[in-house]
Amino acid sequence: MSSNQPPRAAAAPVGGGGTPDARQLRAILIAVSIALMAVIASVSGLNVAQTHMAVEWGASQTTVLWIINVYTLALAALLLPLGAIGDRLGRKPMLITGLIIFGAASVVAGLAPSAAVMIGARVAAGVSAAMIMPVTLAVITSTFPEEERGKAIGVWTGVAGGGGILGMFLSAFLVDVADWRWLFVLPVVLVAVALAMTLKSVPDSRERSTYSFDTIGALVSTIAVIGLIFVLQEGPERGWTDPVSLISLAVGVVAAIAFVAWELHRRDASLLDVRLFRERGLAGGSITLLVVFGVQAGIAVVLFPFFQAVLGWSGLLSTVAMMPMAIMMMMMSGLAPKVAAKIGARSTMTLGIALSALGLALMALFVSVDGGYLSILAGMLAMGIGMGLSMTPSTEAITSSLPRAKQGVASALNDVNREFGTALGVAMLGALLANGYRSAIDDKLGGIPQGAADTAREGIANAVGVAPSTGSHAQDLIHTAQQSFVDGWQQAMWAGVAVMGVLLVYVALRGPKGSDLAIADEAETTETVAVR
Repeated sequence: MSSNQPPRAAAAPVGGGGTPDARQLRAILIAVSIALMAVIASVSGLNVAQTHMAVEWGASQTTVLWIINVYTLALAALLLPLGAIGDRLGRKPMLITGLIIFGAASVVAGLAPSAAVMIGARVAAGVSAAMIMPVTLAVITSTFPEEERGKAIGVWTGVAGGGGILGMFLSAFLVDVADWRWLFVLPVVLVAVALAMTLKSVPDSRERSTYSFDTIGALVSTIAVIGLIFVLQEGPERGWTDPVSLISLAVGVVAAIAFVAWELHRRDASLLDVRLFRERGLAGGSITLLVVFGVQAGIAVVLFPFFQAVLGWSGLLSTVAMMPMAIMMMMMSGLAPKVAAKIGARSTMTLGIALSALGLALMALFVSVDGGYLSILAGMLAMGIGMGLSMTPSTEAITSSLPRAKQGVASALNDVNREFGTALGVAMLGALLANGYRSAIDDKLGGIPQGAADTAREGIANAVGVAPSTGSHAQDLIHTAQQSFVDGWQQAMWAGVAVMGVLLVYVALRGPKGSDLAIADEAETTETVAVR
């Protein structure tokens, strides 16, 4: 961090009785991790039930996608405002309220009689998730003493990074052995456990500021995020030149510019002090998380059709196949603070990014239809290790760049980077894969009936579905589609390598300095209040 940072301070006492002991800290970490897991699992879990919802309600694919995407849209849009409100009103009350609403919304979703009710429940779940997610990290950064904070952030980061894959596995298992509505049992159970542990173990803290709440900044940031996330979600489906996509992009960009201008005007009274992006920690950590989570989400978009359409695996087996990468990511997230203590935060992030790029390159080089799962396993493992090493110091760099009074905002910024990266990665790598597939298959459909050929060009799943109608050409069409998918895969992977290469150079030159990241404190403008 640069030398013009505000003075640094150790963790403030909580609970009115000093710093919690090791047992209390462990209980706090478990509570917030379970709460985070409920939120993360709900982002990806419903993907495995798309067909079931469409059949039961006679819903269009657009409606089904809205059921899935509206949760992420509401979550991303409200992270910054609700993170800031949690800092002021109290982190424990915000967490408890969010958990109660989230649990109730999950129950309604599980019993929803129609797609309209489901969409309403998902909106409520997304809003409450935005109450929960930033608070979970803010509780860690405001409660744990400096010497323990890095390890706790490592655990949080591991859950945030690998929780989506774990949640998808559990969801796929429930769909296979029971019914798709049982998907919502998982978040309800997690919420119940997290709520009980929060009431018992999590201390409360809030910040009293001499400045009024930045209402205009909160509203403009919400509009900006909605516009930008919406275009990333809808652009691939509607088309990037569709009027709705263009209007959404324009609204998002204009609102983002207005937000920066307003926050510069508000200065110390801003919702998010954008001047701090001049600091290596905040800028480097934010960009790293944006790219890493984008690549992770994009990889998932590529891997699942490879497992299911190329290898012919079930949804459950496909999620099991993703577990080695998730496990390595979670393990290395926990080890990253120790590595950073020895070689520095910047070196740890650089190493992690380099390993992630290596993983992408290995998958691009060795993926093949005949090689199957083993042809990509080494790349997946390298990706998991690299992402785990890079995410924890990036998260700590962000939280250490903002003062203690704004740890909810710092945590929310971390989460916004994650959500933007996820949406961007899915849109961009998904588009590269689709374009690469179409380019590769276009010249290989000679002899295939025109209607079947047009269907096959839409995607590998379409090609596999239409193949039986082509008679003697069925096996050739399937093999052609599989090989074309692999060709598109390689294009997407090499694009990912290029992006990670640029990030590698940036972090190596401009990443956070040092291994000892401490939260800044602004004692002259805020007062920390710790209560039970």
